[in-house]
Amino acid sequence: MPILYEIDRARSVIRTRAIGAVTLDEVLTHFKELRADADVPAQPSILLDLTAQVSAPERDQLRAVVAEMKSLGTELRWGALAIVAKTDLLFGMSRILGVFVEDSFSNIGVFRQVAEAERWLDVQLTSR
Repeated sequence: MPILYEIDRARSVIRTRAIGAVTLDEVLTHFKELRADADVPAQPSILLDLTAQVSAPERDQLRAVVAEMKSLGTELRWGALAIVAKTDLLFGMSRILGVFVEDSFSNIGVFRQVAEAERWLDVQLTSR
């Protein structure tokens, strides 16, 4: 499956990695898995790593992802969201996604490198 995630319970961070040509069905399945995972913290921050993703969502697919993030956010209460994208297309789409979900997260950042996103997320976690 091209969407993998791990939970850092000590820091309340979910690290999600999208790999290859990700489909909307795979994204929706990922959200179902998060809903069912008893290890998900009550207010998780997210590091979304798109550096290995080779596909980009269509407009309607992006809307569906936004709806799922907002829906799950009402159950959990999101912390910060750090998105990492290397390609210009995914970087721009990530910024658009950030605008659409900004009311669901405490803060949102879009980055080109994972290390940069990790440093930013560390600052967000220490300022809670």
